Amino acid sequence: MHSADVPAEMNSALDYAVSRRDAGVLAMVRRAIEYREVLLAFQPVVQAQAPDKVAFYEGLVRVLDETGRVIPARDFIHEVETTELGRQLDCIALQKGLSELRREPSLRLSINMSARSIGYSKWRETLEQGLDADPTVGERLILEVTEHSAIIVPELLIDFMNATQCRGVSFAMDDFGSGYTALRHFKDFYFDLLKIDGQFTRDIARDPDNQVLVAAIVSIADQFDMFTVAESVESHEDAIVLRELGLTCLQGFHYGAPRVTPPWRESEALQTA
Repeated sequence: MHSADVPAEMNSALDYAVSRRDAGVLAMVRRAIEYREVLLAFQPVVQAQAPDKVAFYEGLVRVLDETGRVIPARDFIHEVETTELGRQLDCIALQKGLSELRREPSLRLSINMSARSIGYSKWRETLEQGLDADPTVGERLILEVTEHSAIIVPELLIDFMNATQCRGVSFAMDDFGSGYTALRHFKDFYFDLLKIDGQFTRDIARDPDNQVLVAAIVSIADQFDMFTVAESVESHEDAIVLRELGLTCLQGFHYGAPRVTPPWRESEALQTA
């Protein structure tokens, strides 16, 4: 049925339901920020050729709802991404990530950000203060920008990356393949890592078409001196294929779920239990 064939009252009811849902999500996130119930969950990203070795961890933002449940970003990020709440979440995630890097000198950590946050003064101040406080933080910090976000303000992002990479910070294009990045941007952006979206890597052992596509993406990344990360690796069979295709790193539940208590803090958690 085409939208033109849907009765007006049905469209109205659907719009109302969507607006109520979005309002509920915004209220939940606003409450979590107000009561400081925002945290990071850490997921390992392992070396493809030596999967027992962690290359770095990704810090994924989480909020607590009124019942104390941990809510993953996928359940709220699309509703808040373009709002002030999205900028505030980016600030909190960056603050927590920088704090973790300062307290754990051996840690290498990636933090997600929206390109929109580049123009948000508090986020920029948080980054500058964190880099100034510890000169080793920059070389251990990776900022992840989604493909969709990157193409919204490409010139602003390119200038920001050029200035920030001089301080040792690396950049990853997140969820590559989920949007419409013009290949010409590869010559301008200078991303250090390319993270391939899970729609191409999940069940790749049984999908010859995706094997061809991922091989092509790896070839492009190699041409531009970018490391590659396969997202959503959930089986041993997929891991073998991705390793054979030349991926640099692998990330997914096969190697570990995101955890709010990372391995380097487990002893502290046991002492306070």
